[in-house]
Amino acid sequence: MKLKTVISAIAVIWALFQLSLPSFLILDSIKTRAIHLSFALLLAFLILPFRKTGKQKLEAAGEKERVSLPDFLLAAAGALAALYIMLDWEGIALRSGTPLLRDIVIGLLLVVLLLEAGRRAIGPALSIIVTGFTLYAFLGPYMIDILAFKGVSIRKYVTQVSLSSEGIYGIPLGVSAVVVYLFVLLGALLEKAGAGKFFIDLALALLGRFRGGPAKAAVGASGLMGMISGSSIANIVTTGTFTIPLMKRVGYPAKKAAAIEVAASTDGQLMPPIMGAAAFIIAEYVNVPYVEVIKAAAIPAFVSYFALFYITHLEAKKLGIEGLPKHELPGFFITLKKGIPFLLPIGILLFELLVMRRSPELAAFKAIILLVIVIICREIAAAFRAGKSLKSALKKILRTLIEGMVNGSKNMIPVALATAAAGIIVGIVSMGIGGMITQIVEAISGGNIFVLLIITALASLLLGMGLPTTATYIVMASLTAPIIVQVSTIYGFFVPLMAAHLFCFYFGILADDTPPVGLAAYAAAAIAKSEPIPTGIQGFFYDLRTAVIPFMFIFNTDLILYRIESWPLGILIFVMAVLGAFSFTSVLQGFFITKNKWYEVPFFLMATLILFNPAVISNLLNVPPRNKYFFYIAGVVIFWGIAILQKSRKKKE
Repeated sequence: MKLKTVISAIAVIWALFQLSLPSFLILDSIKTRAIHLSFALLLAFLILPFRKTGKQKLEAAGEKERVSLPDFLLAAAGALAALYIMLDWEGIALRSGTPLLRDIVIGLLLVVLLLEAGRRAIGPALSIIVTGFTLYAFLGPYMIDILAFKGVSIRKYVTQVSLSSEGIYGIPLGVSAVVVYLFVLLGALLEKAGAGKFFIDLALALLGRFRGGPAKAAVGASGLMGMISGSSIANIVTTGTFTIPLMKRVGYPAKKAAAIEVAASTDGQLMPPIMGAAAFIIAEYVNVPYVEVIKAAAIPAFVSYFALFYITHLEAKKLGIEGLPKHELPGFFITLKKGIPFLLPIGILLFELLVMRRSPELAAFKAIILLVIVIICREIAAAFRAGKSLKSALKKILRTLIEGMVNGSKNMIPVALATAAAGIIVGIVSMGIGGMITQIVEAISGGNIFVLLIITALASLLLGMGLPTTATYIVMASLTAPIIVQVSTIYGFFVPLMAAHLFCFYFGILADDTPPVGLAAYAAAAIAKSEPIPTGIQGFFYDLRTAVIPFMFIFNTDLILYRIESWPLGILIFVMAVLGAFSFTSVLQGFFITKNKWYEVPFFLMATLILFNPAVISNLLNVPPRNKYFFYIAGVVIFWGIAILQKSRKKKE
């Protein structure tokens, strides 16, 4: 039997196991997590090479031609080590805190194999960080006073990390096993069925004729793809392959074309309803229904995308770029008609999540079932129209479903391993390090919330250079999200837990295109044939309009709709935030209607601040908080005042 067949069979079995959980199979959480991790470790050692080179570094899983005997042994050992907690759960529970030598050996083996598999799947950074935390846990008593920690024994370490639900088998892996896999599988099946091309064509049909149309289409297509992929690199290689050459053709320089795709694809993880894997973990950490995460993320995500549309428009104006000719664009209604089958599963997903308030896993399961039905009906209808036999249609259906399941399982390898490995850090922090870290960070920040947020943002960007978004979020949320809430409360400033977690989430995402590592920038640069580092710098420059948003919603929780239930008020907040983002973007681009004058910049920044947070003025004037929204008028007046000034200046030019 060929290796590819074996790997495909394992991947399909994993997919069928995950589909059985929300339908008929009832397992406790530890068993579910153990089996999920076992599949991930098994496939990781069978698929991923010990050392990746070239293009493989940009891919989640660069497959090997053949598997060596050591890798077969590692795959078997990893799978069995992950299943050990399930196979001997009663015995482990009875001897909790006093593990046998066998428990310790297998627990340590699991840690080592997990870190090696994680290194292969997502690079060395997470494994190095986990190793650093592990060494610190043992060497704490020998550190200098400010870093001193009582330390842990081997028994306590293994019990916490490998033999309980507080470490590897903690909440992050649980979310990966129960929820994230189904959404990744839905995205893989949609992509295999042709949804990626539909989203690109739909975006081009809607936006291609406008100034800088291909760039606007890239933003729209990446936003739509972000709803189903949750991966910036997957977005780039799917939509960027088509949109980057189009942007270059109409006049965008290669660097800017790639950077626009990077910014659009990176922010795809912010787009409700699916977002990135970390969004589901936010719901568990904050202990709220997932729909509350969607609600909180909605305004910041859409503001970020509107601002990116605006960036493409300003760049097109500066470069004198027009849209594509109408005859080169797909027809909107024809495209929409062809794509209705792809919209049905997304529609049922939204309906189940937002209207019926079902759990994310059940909503995703129903969307997958509907998508399977859609694929079957489409292929049978296409076969009859082409005069082909039913047998050929069934073969194509089976091939599409199998390939979708295989791709979904392969895409889940880095997510499952990242959540499991990051769980080790969570387990170590919960052994007593957390309180000490709080004291250190509070001392460094001096109790200043601004300094604390900057430290968190920079740490997230640095960590995220080598970690996937999910792992970055888990680490930073475990270390700093509670500190942000605690320190702000101590000094009389209220920050909701949701805002603190979203802050870590945002900067973990932005790290995807942070130079000099930013893998998203490397992927886009390869397509555009531009230099990776300048592309990453340009992409990060574009993403500064997103970087300001987390700071804004920390100080104005209206932006995450915290305690906002009124639709008209929510729409007002959104519109004003969009104008605020436009104002800030105009500063970054140095261009609005025409080139900015230096004295206009302070007014743009003033308008930005007021439109994002009108309480700035109401607090100065001691106006009751309920009346702060009237001061939006001041921001709008300043913004349009600059517009009138620049229009009159442009006429004279």
